[in-house]
Amino acid sequence: MRRNFAGAGTEEEENEINITPMLDVVFIMLIFFIVTASFVKEAGIDVNRPDAQTAVRQERANILIAISENNEIWIDRRQVDPRALRANIERLHAENPEGSVVIQADKRAVTETLIQVMDASRQAGVFNVSIAAQEN
Repeated sequence: MRRNFAGAGTEEEENEINITPMLDVVFIMLIFFIVTASFVKEAGIDVNRPDAQTAVRQERANILIAISENNEIWIDRRQVDPRALRANIERLHAENPEGSVVIQADKRAVTETLIQVMDASRQAGVFNVSIAAQEN
């Protein structure tokens, strides 16, 4: 009674679990989550915001616009010309239609610049506009 040992080796190979497809699925899911993740954006400059008693934290603010004390407008770490502000807001709003605009205006910024940014936001189709303030 002789057994064929060559056949016994193939049975052991068939009993092993192949994890290659599982690793492929894990890597595809990882790439999917990285691509669809929402990253925190910053306006690009530090602004000395005024204090407010009723300040509320805004969680879903995706378009941050900063106004410096010299009335310079900043979006995504670059200075924006007031004439190109509406186009920039439209572009950012097209990337994330559910996002809102938060304006971080310095204490010494002129109100005219703040109103100009608010008007450009509304003309771009974003009506959820907030003004950032420092919490007391």
